Amino acid sequence: MSDAAHANPPNPKLCIGPAGWDYPDWQGVVYPPGLKGADRLTFLATLFTAIEINVTFYRPIPADYARRWLAAVEQNPDFRFTAKVWQVFTHERRLPAADLSQFQAGLAPLLYAGKLGVLLAQFPYSFHNTEENRAYLVQLKAALPDFPLAVEVRHRSWQQRAVREFLAEVGLDFCNIDQPMVSYPMGATRWVTGTRGYLRCHGRRKEAWFEFGDNRGARYDYLYSPEELEDLAARTRELEAKARETYVIFNNHPAGQAAANALELISLLHPGHKISLPSGLLTAFPRLAQTVPNSKE
Repeated sequence: MSDAAHANPPNPKLCIGPAGWDYPDWQGVVYPPGLKGADRLTFLATLFTAIEINVTFYRPIPADYARRWLAAVEQNPDFRFTAKVWQVFTHERRLPAADLSQFQAGLAPLLYAGKLGVLLAQFPYSFHNTEENRAYLVQLKAALPDFPLAVEVRHRSWQQRAVREFLAEVGLDFCNIDQPMVSYPMGATRWVTGTRGYLRCHGRRKEAWFEFGDNRGARYDYLYSPEELEDLAARTRELEAKARETYVIFNNHPAGQAAANALELISLLHPGHKISLPSGLLTAFPRLAQTVPNSKE
């Protein structure tokens, strides 16, 4: 295991981290060589206070997975998970009782341990603001009554005051996003409709945003510039001012870019806070030497 020092932002109400952790191209960049399994999660919990669980979008997990992940991050009491809702409920828009039961059982250990910060219902661009779709959001909330549910939508038809008021009324948190400004996208919102502020950063790679071929990750292959991170920091501060808890997740995962940008955002929001930078990440992203104070120096 790495000897990286515990390096959390001093405010536990702000949780920042990457989306997912099981990426082969992170080996030797984010992770020290040879790090495997849950040890990778333990390592990340020395750098970040949040990680998004992606696998739950594709299938329910066994509860044993959640217990293993809890054990992996137990040295960081401020650490929180966010998790994505199964695509059966968001993209297929079906709510079978058996599937709901299986999905909730897998995440129950995180929920009851107080470590599940947000459960994210991520809807596709094709999910527009219609009466039928708003009714479905109410159904989804009722189907997952014990979970801290947030909604991510990507089409600009949702960007209106009436929607913000609707979400607050039915008890749904809103997930603000940073994405390329192509077609008819959601803009740079700063909404808080419940107790949690939430911002997911997808990158701004316009030319690949609607890429759904063999290389689906290409749309997220993006490194935010220092100037763009200043913009994200300003949005985060606005969310913090309105929310009891704020979560910022970087989804630009190819080549470890999410980890690099998340560390840079932490440094912007907590100037002078030193972080034990992974040597591979510093080699891959030399500018971190100027943007992130390194506790190893």
